[in-house]
Amino acid sequence: MEEEKNTQSEENESEEIRVGVYVCHCGGNISDVVDTKAVVEALKKNPNVKIAKDFVFMCSDPGQKLIIDDIIENNINRIVVSACSPTLHETTFRKALTRAGLNPYLYEHVNIREQDSWVHKGENEAATAKAIRLTAAGVEKIARQDPLEPIVVNAEGHVVVIGGGVAGMRAALALIKRGLGVTLIEKGDRLGGRALELDRVYPTEEKASDIVSQLENAVRAEKIDVRLNCEIELIEGFVGNFDVQIRGKDSKIDKVRAGAIVLATGFDHYQPYEGEFGYGKSPIVVTLPEFNKLIADMPQSDKFTYKGKDIKNLAFIHCVGSRQMEGVHQPQADGRVNDYCSRVCCTATLHTINKTLDKFPNLNIFDLYKDIRTYGHGHEDYYEKASKRGVTFFRYTDDSIPEYAPSSNGSGATLTMKDVLTWNEEVSIPADMIVLATGMVPRDISNLVGMLKLPTGTDRFLQEVHPKLRPVELANNGIMIAGTCQGPMDITESCAAAGASAAKVSILLSKKTIEMDPYVARVDEAKCDGCKLCLAECEYKGALFMAESYAHVNPALCVGCGACVAVCPPRAINIAGWTLDQFDGMIDAISMEELEPATVPA
Repeated sequence: MEEEKNTQSEENESEEIRVGVYVCHCGGNISDVVDTKAVVEALKKNPNVKIAKDFVFMCSDPGQKLIIDDIIENNINRIVVSACSPTLHETTFRKALTRAGLNPYLYEHVNIREQDSWVHKGENEAATAKAIRLTAAGVEKIARQDPLEPIVVNAEGHVVVIGGGVAGMRAALALIKRGLGVTLIEKGDRLGGRALELDRVYPTEEKASDIVSQLENAVRAEKIDVRLNCEIELIEGFVGNFDVQIRGKDSKIDKVRAGAIVLATGFDHYQPYEGEFGYGKSPIVVTLPEFNKLIADMPQSDKFTYKGKDIKNLAFIHCVGSRQMEGVHQPQADGRVNDYCSRVCCTATLHTINKTLDKFPNLNIFDLYKDIRTYGHGHEDYYEKASKRGVTFFRYTDDSIPEYAPSSNGSGATLTMKDVLTWNEEVSIPADMIVLATGMVPRDISNLVGMLKLPTGTDRFLQEVHPKLRPVELANNGIMIAGTCQGPMDITESCAAAGASAAKVSILLSKKTIEMDPYVARVDEAKCDGCKLCLAECEYKGALFMAESYAHVNPALCVGCGACVAVCPPRAINIAGWTLDQFDGMIDAISMEELEPATVPA
């Protein structure tokens, strides 16, 4: 193996570096600010650059063909494209290199749109100078790049789905129908999750219990391994080869081997603090989920009676636990407020209002809101219907949140606020009962977050890699998300996310092996002195270990973060594709007074 490595290294050293540089206009997004031809002419001065061109859309088929033809006809063996963000088209150009017969990792993507033209509009000369230096840095980096090969691991054709709600069941069904084995884990004593709390769901008005029953029957009819009353004890391994330890209610631990994991862990309802709009201190103040449960089995009547009292005036308050502001609302346990919108609350509240009027048409209903956000198809109909049925709407602002005051006899309350709809007129609203439209908060899965180092957003929900390009994937390879563990969603959206997760997993496990990018740590055993500082710095269990007196890397577990590189005194560790020599070359190119190439080491 060592002899083969040395031979390859000698071949790379003797090979002439022939870099092709391509600067994209991006349809004017770049070329309206950056003089792309000046960038091309500047880069032609670098002796390693054999071809430099600009083109209107490099990502287009003609743009890719331009690169492919130059590789084949001019023996170009390194490519630099200066264009948009690499998250958009880096993969596009790597595939073009592959079609031309060139190693796809002999490619460097330079971002001169988001990092240059878009942030330096009106500064054309300076933006052009910056583009030249950024592109020059890319050339110096790729000139020092060895051909890399993807990391290949075996793929287990089995998936663990964590969470047995609607999203979890939909994901499990989609996976089993694609020929994969599935273990569905639910910590409760039955499947269904939060849907079990609902009566009828919008916009179809189906009974939630019917939806759950249909899904559960479908799951039971398939060869899905359903584990109720179970929790995750430990997850080890990596994409294609996860070892999931499951603890049952009888404390027995079982282990399941999985190629991928789908997280469908759901959400929790915001729990108002004691005294928030009278909640917890007055029996007439309830949350929306509590109210829905209360009226679910009530028959139609001329009177609505609650705790022995006839309710005539019913008030709903939106955004309780959502869209909070620092200094105005009480922070959560971690010291932060829930500044996000829970999205589904407005439609859910209006749906409940109409459902309540169906049963109790004589009620006076008041709706107190900040904004009505009925964003889904057909959701606005609930607002229009409620308006036509006589519901009175009041709009408040963050600096005039409704003030709750119990009545002197304790049988009701008054809500006082400035109504934006009547030019900030102060109004007093009588209420025999108050319903708080509480938002969604992320369920506590801190054990899984810590165990797998899962990324979370500022809203504390699990965070996808990219909301448009990779909407159901986590940065952790082989782990997908489905439903409300990612953020507030209704049932329709949760099911769509579950289907997307299942499709992604199916693609990932469609072959017996998985290829991963090779940007991981590499140890030069000749330089390693066995100090073990890298082991102490690495946060990824099993990624670094000692053997034969020097550090070794498990490439399937390494994420290429570079923490080990920073603490290695003899510089024995490098990240493949991002070596210290490459960084040195890039810095030299960016900081030199005149644009001349740095010396490429022999």
